[in-house]
Amino acid sequence: MNKKKLIKKLRKNKKITKQTGYIERMKNYYDIFQSFTDIKLLINNILEADRLLQLNQLPQDLPELILPDDIQDEIFNSINNKYPIGDPEGDKLWNKYVDNLPKLDEDLRSFRDYLEDKYGMWAYISAPFVNEIAKNLHGKVLEVMAGNGYISKNLREAGIDVICTDSLSWQKENETGKHLVTDVEKLDANAAFDKYHHDIKYIIMCWSPDGLDIDWQLLHRIRESKENIELIVIGEKDGATNSKKFWQNAKFVNKEVANKINQHHKSFDLINDKLYFVK
Repeated sequence: MNKKKLIKKLRKNKKITKQTGYIERMKNYYDIFQSFTDIKLLINNILEADRLLQLNQLPQDLPELILPDDIQDEIFNSINNKYPIGDPEGDKLWNKYVDNLPKLDEDLRSFRDYLEDKYGMWAYISAPFVNEIAKNLHGKVLEVMAGNGYISKNLREAGIDVICTDSLSWQKENETGKHLVTDVEKLDANAAFDKYHHDIKYIIMCWSPDGLDIDWQLLHRIRESKENIELIVIGEKDGATNSKKFWQNAKFVNKEVANKINQHHKSFDLINDKLYFVK
């Protein structure tokens, strides 16, 4: 089974969703594992990202949200250094740690699900990533499929002239479009291109759905128009985003610039999305 199918299977089989207690659980894990720096670091990153998103600000990059391979050995040695073997207090503490480790592991791996459910944020977009994108833009931008507008908001704050659009068709199904952080014009990608293609130099398309070929339709429109427009795509090639037809027909350009920008965009889970310039 390839990674794309595996991710979909995991999400389908998993009870996602209204994870109202997610952050409370993270704070509880922090208290439980307060003696273990590596665990606290992971939890702190999640709590800080959530805090910033609550303020409608982009978070920072995340480390890989996976427990260290040797964490059980570290916990065992920590207890042995404090309690003699067979001590009831040591056994009680060990059981507490061991009972909570699998739950913590699952919650760490579910952070993207929490972001999707709470904020309608499908792609994890960090402030350093958008700041680096902004440094490489030299003209007016149209963002399509903008969701709640995280990218456009921060590009605007960096001084970039951005037209932010989304069909807002997902509002009945999830949180996308319900927590707008900037002005978003209600247009699908094709309609947005038809309206604005004479006025823009760049189009940004982030995490186009993998089951729809609107990304390919947009790319075809750009090519047919003969306009000198650069399409900036953020997604996982041949993975969780965009249509198969799009990836088959995409021609990648400006690879050095893309690589430079991608240094500020790190994967924290199974999904390895990147930024591409596409012609």
